[in-house]
Amino acid sequence: MEPTLAEEFAHAYPESVRLIGVKIRNRGELKKLDSAGVLLRTGDPVLIEVEGEVTYGIVYIEPYSTPFIPPMRAMKSILRKPTTEEAALIGRLERLSKEAATYCRTKAMELDIHLKLVEVYGAMDRRQLTFVYTADDRIDFRELVRDLARRFGGRIEMRQVGVREEARRLGGIDTCGLVLCCASFLTDVKSISAKQAKKLELSIDDPRLLGVCGRLKCCLMFEMMDAQGKISSQAQQLITPTRPDSPSSSNLPA
Repeated sequence: MEPTLAEEFAHAYPESVRLIGVKIRNRGELKKLDSAGVLLRTGDPVLIEVEGEVTYGIVYIEPYSTPFIPPMRAMKSILRKPTTEEAALIGRLERLSKEAATYCRTKAMELDIHLKLVEVYGAMDRRQLTFVYTADDRIDFRELVRDLARRFGGRIEMRQVGVREEARRLGGIDTCGLVLCCASFLTDVKSISAKQAKKLELSIDDPRLLGVCGRLKCCLMFEMMDAQGKISSQAQQLITPTRPDSPSSSNLPA
């Protein structure tokens, strides 16, 4: 007898998942990951995969069970706990990153290079330091990179990011009182443009529409989807658009 659609659906997903709260390289906001059945405690290091490379995270919330209710997205899992040697390496990388960030800022000031360091981290599997930064102008890093290579050895990578990516990496609390969307749950950050905001009859000069990054808030994307009828009626009950003339404007039940 062929299984019913409901039976197939029930077997396609687990009844519950065990999640942990992890800070990637001990920085930014907590990320929820599948614990992979590993017994963990607060403060434990774990190995994870980020942007195609193996790095580490620090456990801030111990494993807990929660029902898996579709359309909940499948959480990424940790890889495993580090070995004793890898745990020692993580400690060295933490100290090296702090030292390298201080040294880089000092040398940049000496060379009159205007940049803002977002993060410095070392690779787990090779001798490489990555310096993530934001800058308003194009920068000639050749002399700075030579200084960094002489001081720390190995390969030096200078990686420029935008202000939205800076906010995603560092995290923070926005004017709504909630953790930044980009740092908490958004996996694909699609910014809204000034042209799109004008179509929603929003004043792009209103400082309340700007996030901590200084750009239009990512959550305006949901208002755009609402205006285009791309949000289900059930989800609309949780949305209170800022447009005063919106027909879907509603209040949450008390």
